[in-house]
Amino acid sequence: MTWWQAIVIGVVEGITEYLPVSSTGHLILTTWLLGLDRPEQKAALDAYLVVVQGGAILAVLGLYWPRIAQMLRGLRGRDPEGLRLAAHIALAFLPAAIVGVFLDDVIKAFLFRAAPVLAALAAGGVWMIWLGRNVRPGGDVTTLSAATALGIGCFQVLALWPGTSRSMVTIAGAMILRLNPVAAAEFSFLLGVPTLGAACLHDLVGNLRAAAQGTAPSMIAQFGAGHLALGFAVATLSAGLAVRWLVGFLTRSGLAPFGWYRLWLAALLSVLSLGGVVQIE
Repeated sequence: MTWWQAIVIGVVEGITEYLPVSSTGHLILTTWLLGLDRPEQKAALDAYLVVVQGGAILAVLGLYWPRIAQMLRGLRGRDPEGLRLAAHIALAFLPAAIVGVFLDDVIKAFLFRAAPVLAALAAGGVWMIWLGRNVRPGGDVTTLSAATALGIGCFQVLALWPGTSRSMVTIAGAMILRLNPVAAAEFSFLLGVPTLGAACLHDLVGNLRAAAQGTAPSMIAQFGAGHLALGFAVATLSAGLAVRWLVGFLTRSGLAPFGWYRLWLAALLSVLSLGGVVQIE
């Protein structure tokens, strides 16, 4: 991996992580275009792409620091509303965490294939177009109930299906459960902190353990610590810009444009996959 490839991956990861368009689909195309999807380094590349998500987490921590600080005060018993929001984030985090632990091997065995990924991209696109025309959301984060938080968490379980997009299902689910677009996006971003953080930690530790045991290449040895740090930094910057842009765009245009984009991406990947140009794994 070269320095400019690390930058490209950081930009793509940062932008697509929080937009409801599926970072999976974009990273498939990106790694193929960059010539990085070689079998001998696939395990290291997969871990690299997950760990770089830490940059997106850092962006949300910076942009939503007042909310984060409010929750921290709540955990110290100084802010009841912050404690309530922290409890709702934890509640929404649980369904995907529990299901992911039990179904991880099944998901990797049956869903990390071309057909399921493309189906998820297309189905998500159709769903978002429908939501843009039929859902009339209302409340904000301060009106969120425990039942609504749990409901959003249940929607997040759908994101375990690769190609679905965690942001898409949580934002769309929150709007169905009567949050306005800005509140839905904010809760989705905050929920991404423990969700993506757990994934980053899991893959980082897993890759380091496998490398120590000699069963898989180390992503740091394969790509270099400098390139990992560069991709992380670029992902932070690009994710911050994407989050700020998305909030305003959802207010003006809703979810439908992202739905049409997902259908276009699904069609493009289908053609490339059927032609044997790219492999979806």
